[in-house]
Amino acid sequence: MNSIGKEFVVTSFGESHGKCIGVVVDGCPAGLELDVEKIQKELDRRKAGDDLTSSRKEEDKVEIISGIFNGFTTGAPITMLAWNKDVEPSEYEKRRFLLRPGHADYTAYMKYGGFEDYRGGGRFSARITAGFVMAGALAKQLLNLLNIEILAHTIEIGGIKISDVTIDDVRNNTEKNEARCADLKVAEKMIERIRQVRDEKDSLGGIIEGIALNVPVGLGEPVFDNLDGELAKALFAIPAVKAVEFGSGFRSSRTKGSENNDIFFMENGKIKTKTNNSGGILGGISNGMPIVVKVGFKPISSIPKKQKTVDVKDMVETEIETIGRFDPCPVPRAVPIVESMMGIVLCDFGIRTGFISRVIK
Repeated sequence: MNSIGKEFVVTSFGESHGKCIGVVVDGCPAGLELDVEKIQKELDRRKAGDDLTSSRKEEDKVEIISGIFNGFTTGAPITMLAWNKDVEPSEYEKRRFLLRPGHADYTAYMKYGGFEDYRGGGRFSARITAGFVMAGALAKQLLNLLNIEILAHTIEIGGIKISDVTIDDVRNNTEKNEARCADLKVAEKMIERIRQVRDEKDSLGGIIEGIALNVPVGLGEPVFDNLDGELAKALFAIPAVKAVEFGSGFRSSRTKGSENNDIFFMENGKIKTKTNNSGGILGGISNGMPIVVKVGFKPISSIPKKQKTVDVKDMVETEIETIGRFDPCPVPRAVPIVESMMGIVLCDFGIRTGFISRVIK
């Protein structure tokens, strides 16, 4: 379905080439003094704007049409949207029945009987994530009340990986380069690699690391609403995401228990762990350590190389050359999207657990 959350409920609407894209957020506590400029700032981070991104340039100016009065949230549903203006559906009309390899064209065509909006991928386009970022920016403002900080940064693109970086590196360096990588030297190599592959009419994938700091102990509702499960669900809603890993993830399956266990100790009257192989979550519940998640993105499927495919109307094999406006790599623009999806889930659990009041005073 198109909604996520139990108390902080986010419903996504709109299509890539429809009139607008946006979200309705139901369950936001009343009394939050909303900073619209912060929402716009997050949207601006997601926008295309350099030579590593799509040539589609949308203004993406957030418009709030309900749920805010005199600058404060009222407790009513908050509707936020951005108008689609730079649309160009002609190429999609030309190849209406040609299945683009790697896309949801085939599955959507079969599921919705050919009635789906196929322009720009419709509901399956990364364009819908503009709404995710609006909701995430709102969630971040609520999480600020708990001093929770959410960060994300690129750790790998096309096999090029960062070395160890500190939290301060992530805070200070991520927005200083087009790759959104906290290791500035590695960022240069990533950018060079993206340009090289783009010139080869191809694309790249990569990995983003998301981090949530100062998360209180107790977020999560086992067994089926466990925190890592709900975070994974939200992150998998981002187009092109194919893998989600918490803490040491798959590496833990290759270690001994004595190597993987996070040893507890006391520091200034608080219980902490010496390592964080759990990624800040034990038994589906936050344990007070930083939540650390890695999100793997496949390469952008739309590439201007000829590929074999099927004409679903005539049921014959043919070729397709995907002409259009596409990012050569999804990772740099996805950094604020990962932060937003983490924020939405943590905010929902913050309200459910009672850490965030239903009326902000």
